[in-house]
Amino acid sequence: MPKLPNQYTGIQKRYKNFMKAVENLGKSAKAAGPLNKKTSELVQLAAAAAIHSEGSVHSHTRRAVAAGAKPEEIRHAVILLTSTIGFPSVSAALSWVDDVLEKKRLI
Repeated sequence: MPKLPNQYTGIQKRYKNFMKAVENLGKSAKAAGPLNKKTSELVQLAAAAAIHSEGSVHSHTRRAVAAGAKPEEIRHAVILLTSTIGFPSVSAALSWVDDVLEKKRLI
């Protein structure tokens, strides 16, 4: 498991109960429907790209890989956003995806 970002662990230390609730919300949301883990991670990756959250794109790329997504599937999930969020945002998100894929030597 990769090291969690300092900002995240700092919030965890200061607000233990809050972070437990946040983590439980994520687990409950995933358990609420029929989407499998890989699809759920790709959906969350797309949302992270749409809001320009580099850290979340990194996190959900790692999680999508762990759930069995291939690099082509991960990139396709981002490319699909072009007509919605625009090419510059997609290009940035792809660079964040590649940060993770290069580190995992999947490129």
